[in-house]
Amino acid sequence: MTITVRMFAGLRERVGIDETRLTETPATVADAWKAVTDIERPGNTLAAVNHEYVELEHPLADGDEVAFFPPVTGG
Repeated sequence: MTITVRMFAGLRERVGIDETRLTETPATVADAWKAVTDIERPGNTLAAVNHEYVELEHPLADGDEVAFFPPVTGG
């Protein structure tokens, strides 16, 4: 069982990884964050599973790709 976790933009620098694989499937997206870092997740962090935005309580399955990134703003 493998879950791929990816960090983007400022989160990549803050957490210190861009991509990692977890061999034990975390139950939820929030659990995936906790599995890769002990840094508190910023409150405005967005999450996606398999390229679809999800809530942090979204369940995970073997083979999922989880991505964390800060919100994108523009002007």
